[in-house]
Amino acid sequence: MRITLPGGEHTLRAPTAWARPAGPAKSRIVYAAAHVVADPLGDNTPGSPAAVDWEATLRFRRHLWSYGLRIADAMDTAQRNMGLDWAATRELIRRSAAEAAEFGDPAALVACGAGTDHAPDAGTLEEVVAAYTEQIETVRDAGAGVIVMASRQLARLARGPEDYHAVYGKLLSQTDRPVILHWLGEMFDPQLAGYWGSADVGEATAAFLALIREHAPMVDGVKVSLLDADHEIGLRAALPEGVRLYTGDDFNYPELIKSGSHALLGIFDPIAPAAAAALQALDEGDLGRYDEIMTPTVALSRKIFERPTYNYKTGIVFLAWLNGHQDAFSMVNGAQAARSLPHLAEVFRLADRAGLLADPGLAVHRMRSLLAVHGL
Repeated sequence: MRITLPGGEHTLRAPTAWARPAGPAKSRIVYAAAHVVADPLGDNTPGSPAAVDWEATLRFRRHLWSYGLRIADAMDTAQRNMGLDWAATRELIRRSAAEAAEFGDPAALVACGAGTDHAPDAGTLEEVVAAYTEQIETVRDAGAGVIVMASRQLARLARGPEDYHAVYGKLLSQTDRPVILHWLGEMFDPQLAGYWGSADVGEATAAFLALIREHAPMVDGVKVSLLDADHEIGLRAALPEGVRLYTGDDFNYPELIKSGSHALLGIFDPIAPAAAAALQALDEGDLGRYDEIMTPTVALSRKIFERPTYNYKTGIVFLAWLNGHQDAFSMVNGAQAARSLPHLAEVFRLADRAGLLADPGLAVHRMRSLLAVHGL
């Protein structure tokens, strides 16, 4: 099967029949950060409250669980701080946890982001703590695990590491079970520059580690999204015993997972079938097979996450549409327009080369429809 794309003709490979594993990976704990499906008939123009297709959104979460992956929900992949308002986020947390209860323990199957985005005008550290606390309680009341997201409001107010320690210290002293801490780099959100109290990554890392060591019993792990493999390996080695490193490096994840990191990745949303097979190979000690599966996904991931990195959600939703997980290529906040047609065409090519177009006929039909809308 062939299709003419911007940049030339592409011949599709035969689809890969990825087997569903009998259960989750044994050697690593792995979360896929999941996207939300917009209601194509809703008003999802920029600045409007998010209109979500809840059935399609939950159906996609069932798809991820069927491949043995945990889900990280209500995070940046779900367009937090980029269109998913707090009312929709709160509903997403409630619905995802309730859906997870049909499959097992929600706390083991889904962890949800808790932040301060519903309090954009927070003017004091106390108000930041109160905002965090409200969202953490929402997640806990739903029965899901808690991921403490980085806060734009705290980044704006904090004068140095001591302010981060004051806020996170209060949060960690009142939690009833260990949480995941999230360090999201400025390439994903420019408003988080200098997080942990310094623009110098080494100084920020020292402050981050000091916080973790002080509160280690209440830290399940840290999710790091800095796209710096060497930094992650050093941080992983410095963590207290029992605190996991969940890689958020969508450029270097195969070698980081292979060398010992767990994972919490946006790219695992579209590559779930391949990721599950690779993790099974890792469990079996078959590193050759692991590399064979993972390697072709890296070029795809690097394309989806190319600068401006925070627009990566567009490529993820595009692939969900091509693969029939949703009926429309539409996103909250109108974010389907955040990438160019040549960019999406290359995502199509690379997804095919990685064996990640489940139904080539459907994918070609939908891609041709998109090309036609653009006059091609």
